[in-house]
Amino acid sequence: MPSWALGIDLGGTNIKIAVVDELKGILFEDTQPTDAAAGPEGVVRQLAFMADAIYQRAAEALDTGFFAGIGLGAPGAVDAEKGTLSYPPNLPGWGRYDLRDQLQMRLEQAHGLRSVVIIENDANAAAYGEAIFGGGNAFRDFMLVTLGTGVGGGIILDRKLYRGPSGTAGEIGFMIIDFEGESVHAGIRGTIEGLIGKERIVELACSPEMGASRSPRLNELCSRDFSHLSPRHLEQAAKEGDAAALRTWERIGAILGVGLANITALMDIRKFVIGGGISAAGELIFKPAMMQLHRSTLPSMHDGLEIVPARLGNKAGIYGAAALCFNAAQSSNRDD
Repeated sequence: MPSWALGIDLGGTNIKIAVVDELKGILFEDTQPTDAAAGPEGVVRQLAFMADAIYQRAAEALDTGFFAGIGLGAPGAVDAEKGTLSYPPNLPGWGRYDLRDQLQMRLEQAHGLRSVVIIENDANAAAYGEAIFGGGNAFRDFMLVTLGTGVGGGIILDRKLYRGPSGTAGEIGFMIIDFEGESVHAGIRGTIEGLIGKERIVELACSPEMGASRSPRLNELCSRDFSHLSPRHLEQAAKEGDAAALRTWERIGAILGVGLANITALMDIRKFVIGGGISAAGELIFKPAMMQLHRSTLPSMHDGLEIVPARLGNKAGIYGAAALCFNAAQSSNRDD
């Protein structure tokens, strides 16, 4: 009997929730601005209200199927076993919080909904979503890398999430590429995120070496106000052949490629799924990243190297959170 679950992606700006069928994918979905100012208790109230509303809608519409539970992807350090979320970025005042237990209790006491709740780091949830439903479906082992405001990652080994003993494995954005460089991010010098996070991409383009200010097309796209220059402008200009934009994407891809090469050398992972908003630049990033990945690894490591685009977009976390519920339900059935 097919299962269905609720998948939730908790962000500092929005909460996205969906009913996910393990065979058909997303059936219903909703998005609301995150009431971050209300603190953890207020956000839990909001999560419970949204979960109950969409659950009731699905329960009325779905005639068959087993409800596998509620999966929640959240930013920050997640202890999946204890159900805690610690110091999530863009959610002020949280500290270390028992998110799973508080959400379960709120659902039952305020809404009468008893459900298994599984929480996971948002990048890990996205990686698992791509493994089950998306671009990593064909791979037994791979790493998801998300390129956006920051640079995140999640590792899949033997079709299972690898979290590490503290739940922080896969944080490729904090891998150091240039320990003597000028870029300092979160107090650490020369990290990948500090070099190719969204804001740093624009800074890189405007550097004398890349020469965005000398590009007539980029001047036109940002109306000569480079504080308004965006990665989308750089993407458009590069596709039109603009030299400064092309140089910028080549550098971004090379930096990413060095990071991927380090992962290959350390873990023998040779498949990489690249997602996030910046990845929309496609081959402008993928081609130089692949070239650098080859240059930065031994010939004996070249077999099977592959970079592919993520397929689920900003819904990967929702899919992954729900898929964790399907997996937990199947494991429970096997144990029984």
